Amino acid sequence: MGRRLPAILGLCAIAVAAAVGSGCGEGGAAAGATVRVYVATPLCREARRELQSAGGKAGDLRVSAICLPSTESGGHVDLAQTGANARRATEDSTSVAYLESSGPGAKFSQPIVESATLAWLETDSGTTAMRRVLKALSEAGSSSPRDAVRESL
Repeated sequence: MGRRLPAILGLCAIAVAAAVGSGCGEGGAAAGATVRVYVATPLCREARRELQSAGGKAGDLRVSAICLPSTESGGHVDLAQTGANARRATEDSTSVAYLESSGPGAKFSQPIVESATLAWLETDSGTTAMRRVLKALSEAGSSSPRDAVRESL
């Protein structure tokens, strides 16, 4: 065990350094890195179309739109799904924004998303929202993509 402990500690240190360096939530992101924008179902088609027209990029970052499962169930808001969607976005270290459609579910996703210092935007236009996110990312420079988007929205 005496010889194994330094090796194990060394491997743990490398794993922690890799995990910290791989996300975009803190610090800058490497050129060519992919960041994700989480999008509510009603906004997804427009947001993806806008992202596609931008070539799937903003500056030197690749951008992916993640369409979330619907939070409507039988004409009512499914709060469990609303919470699950918000948590999914906050647990992704590459996420930079959460685009929520206007409606009763928005007030439930907002505190979850914002508590993780992730940009949250309630909107009726996936096109306009994605355009704003892409602009913020393009202008981010060397700052954190997540911080740049949050501060610009």
